[in-house]
Amino acid sequence: WRTTLSKQLVPVGKSAVLGGSVPKLRSLLKELNGMVVGPYLVGEKLTVADCAAFPFLWRIDQEFGIGGNGGGSEKDECNLRAWLDNCTSTASIKKTIPVQGWWWW
Repeated sequence: WRTTLSKQLVPVGKSAVLGGSVPKLRSLLKELNGMVVGPYLVGEKLTVADCAAFPFLWRIDQEFGIGGNGGGSEKDECNLRAWLDNCTSTASIKKTIPVQGWWWW
């Protein structure tokens, strides 16, 4: 997940947020969806992978929607949607969600 985040998600997500290719982002989200083991990214327990990925995927969800929440395909992004929902209900992650505004690119 570390390499995928730094080499793929960050540049593609940043480009989409700044007016770049949303279809390229959707294609990457479909690929990432297949990598989710569940209920967390790599299995049954919260790991550093979840903590590292959450801010980026949460921002993309806020901007474009993931898994039927906005513009995303429910089928192609269902594992990511379930993971995001799980993370946002996890107390330790919930505390990191900004109440107002966001910035990380």
